[in-house]
Order: sequence, then structure tokens, then C-alpha cells
Amino acid sequence: MDLSFLLLIILLATIAFLYASVGHGGASGYLAVMAMIGISPLMMKPSALVMNLAVSFISFIGFYKAGYFRVKLFLPFAIASIPMAFIGGRITLSDSGYKNILAVCLLIAIIRLVYQFKNNDESKRAIPLWAGLLSGGLIGLISGMIGIGGGIILSPLMLLMRWSDLKETAAVSALFIFVNSLSGLVGQYQKDGLHLTENLQYAVVATIIGGLFGAYFGSRKFNIPTLRYLLAIGLTIASLKLMFAT
Repeated sequence: MDLSFLLLIILLATIAFLYASVGHGGASGYLAVMAMIGISPLMMKPSALVMNLAVSFISFIGFYKAGYFRVKLFLPFAIASIPMAFIGGRITLSDSGYKNILAVCLLIAIIRLVYQFKNNDESKRAIPLWAGLLSGGLIGLISGMIGIGGGIILSPLMLLMRWSDLKETAAVSALFIFVNSLSGLVGQYQKDGLHLTENLQYAVVATIIGGLFGAYFGSRKFNIPTLRYLLAIGLTIASLKLMFAT
């Protein structure tokens, strides 16, 4: 194992830790890393989804055990997102189109990492069924197309619309990411098969370890702002690289 690969593993574990701490699987971060080292989108999508499955499930268990999961918050989004993520997984984008959409999603992830949402329990609103179905379907489609779980889009939406508080959002996002990642992975498998990156097993183990710690600290302890800002800087660089690369 050379030094560059070891650094890559450490970076993936750190991304998993930070994303799991807010109920995310980390796919946007994994995709950013893979894009920066030149892995093709054909392998990026399924590889990120496999890592996403492991970390989002671990994150969900952490927040579920802490008592934050609300099935009524989850269902309106999931009902529409699961079939749409499957459809998205079967859509093959051009390399340039894929990278542009991924760059936009990375910018959303940066906002989610940097902006500190505050709890506002007294003013929470009920989710209109049409809004849950519409937003869940759109997020699911985008998720399947580029290989993410959609939590980076769903959680800011839930918080901005005051549909849930921070911990409830994290719990719902984690399971939302898991089911979308699984649906998108199945869709892609049926369309093109699964083309995974070399030594993926080491990356999955690293993200599982990072996810375990992130889920524990996020659901029961605290987040680490400095590391989140550093990750945001890294994602910004990756996003700019994707947008302006020829």
C-alpha cells in the first residue's frame, strides 16, 4: 500500500465521519475525490453508491437508536424517490453533463456543511403530501443519475421549510440516502452492470469506520466545525475543477 493510496483511504474515512455526523452517506464527497484523481463516471457512480449504502445505514442506526427517526417524515419523500432513483440509475449522462450536475450538487453540499442550521422546534410545519412526493421524486431522479443518495439536497430543504429539526432531519436523510442508493444501484446494474473501482473493499472498510464514529458523535455528542470547513474547502476545489475542466 503506497503513501498516496493510504492518504486516499484516510480522506475517505474523514469524509464518511463528517457526513455521517449530519445523517449523510458521503457520496458527494467520495465522488469529488474520485473526480479529482481522474476516475471515470462509469466507475464513480456505483463505487460511491456502495460506500454510501454502508455509511448511510450506519448513520441511520445511530440516529434511530437515539430516538430521532420519524416514519411520518420519511414516507412522503421515499414513496416517490425510490422508483425515481431506479429510473435515474438507468440514465447514462455524457461525461460533461455528469460533471456539471455533480458540480452543482457539490455546491449544495458545501452550503450544508458550512451553514449552521439552528433548531426551531416551536415553528415546525407539517409536510404537504404533494410537496413530499414532488421533492422526493426530483431528488431521487437526480440521485440515481449521478450516484448520490440525495441527502445533501433533502436535508437543507427540510430544515429551510421547517418540516423537522436537526436530529430528525439527520435520521430521515440517512434512511432516505440508503433506499435511494440501493434503488439507484439496482437501476444502474440492470442498465450497464456494475463497474467498480479497484481496491474498493479497502475504501468501504475505511468509510464504515469513519461512519461509525461520525454517527456516534453526530447523534450523541457533537460535530467538529473546523474539519467540516476543511472538507468544504476541498469540495469547493473539486466543484471548480469539474465546472472548468475541459
